[in-house]
Amino acid sequence: MAATIRRTRPPNTDLARLIEASGASHKSLALRVNQLARASGIETDYSHTSVANWARRGMTPKWPIPKLLAQAIAERLGRPVRLEEIGMGEAEAPDANVGLDFPRDPTDAIRTATSFWSSVNRRDFLAGSGFAASAFTVPVTRWLVSPADDTADHAGGRRVGRADLDELREAADDARRWDSRYGGGNWKAGSVTTCLRERATPLLRGSFSDDVGRDLFSVTAELSRLAGWTAFDVGEHEVAQRHFIQALRLARAGADVQLGCYVLTTMAMQSLLRGFTNEAVDMAQGAFERAKHNAVPKVLAFAKLIEARAHARGGDPRSASRALAGSEDLLARANERSGDEPVWIDFYDHARLSADATEVFRDLKDPRAVLAWNRQAAAMPPGVFTRSVGMRLAIVGTAHLQARDLDRGLELGNRSVDILARVESIRALDYVREFNDALAPWRREPAVREFVHRTRRELGVAA
Repeated sequence: MAATIRRTRPPNTDLARLIEASGASHKSLALRVNQLARASGIETDYSHTSVANWARRGMTPKWPIPKLLAQAIAERLGRPVRLEEIGMGEAEAPDANVGLDFPRDPTDAIRTATSFWSSVNRRDFLAGSGFAASAFTVPVTRWLVSPADDTADHAGGRRVGRADLDELREAADDARRWDSRYGGGNWKAGSVTTCLRERATPLLRGSFSDDVGRDLFSVTAELSRLAGWTAFDVGEHEVAQRHFIQALRLARAGADVQLGCYVLTTMAMQSLLRGFTNEAVDMAQGAFERAKHNAVPKVLAFAKLIEARAHARGGDPRSASRALAGSEDLLARANERSGDEPVWIDFYDHARLSADATEVFRDLKDPRAVLAWNRQAAAMPPGVFTRSVGMRLAIVGTAHLQARDLDRGLELGNRSVDILARVESIRALDYVREFNDALAPWRREPAVREFVHRTRRELGVAA
């Protein structure tokens, strides 16, 4: 059952009178609130006892339940009902701007990040809000102007030591592995938000030297980026956006310019996949230019890769090819000096570049190039990068459909479903939807109808 805010207060007689006037039983009212909550993407299990507690004991449920309760009563009365009428006028939605701030002062940055982490609850947080590319404007501008704070020491509670940092790094490593294998919806990958709230927050409020502080800010920035990535992967884009903003601010507090570059590149990737291709190009290019004297080649190569993908989504083959070639050149340089890259970029190698290149040329509707790059991407091990392999199969299958090869396309589409059925990732399912869209010319074919039915049955992908 959803948590309830307990307050010492008299019975809510306003609510009790309105429920009586509506003619609704406590049981039917609880059922209707649960239905409205579920329609809003919130799972609740309120009962007649819950409604009795609200009316007789003056308890107030967490937002947005007061709003839904007023709606349920309004349906019975046949007129609008204000929160004040049910005695819950003081109930407020979470601050719509929580997590969007990018404070100039490091102490304010700690306060902003920890406040956001304490507010995140994926069942009811920011109900009804959505991703807005414009929310990245101030954070990106401030990071580009100054990607590193001058100092990182802090005087607070308990003394933070290296052992504390090792624990956070281990949590980040664990989350990365589980996310790659099983997707952001997996319970272990999603637990990184709990880690930020319960383990990182007390450390950020503690006492630490400049050296320890730099490392603490960097590892919490990576954890926040991972929390954003897992939220992004399961389609919670507004939560992901806020995690990314806080990750960028913490990377600046840690003077970790190359991590800031990586976070900004991830923000560009979210933007391009939400349809903001021009903004994504600007962010990827900005990340590269600001970090090109501070970051190792592999980090810069990833920025160029995402730039290429954004150009492809925008229908610019020349710019996409140029950026992709730049990424490949930087990867070659990285291989010559391997060993000095941060652990969070170790996934990016030539096989991964090739896999993303298949998507670049699928978007450019060049199936011949897709198939050529796919031969180089085949080295990606499915046991380690389960989601990526499943998505690539859908991409290559789409390329075969673009080349009018239905049989080969369906073969790869079915293999993609075999893999992605084991992964909890809304983002991965988008690739299956795009594959299904490419099947439009063959909609009446029995094999196509069976495949579409399979994706609906096993993955929940609408036709």
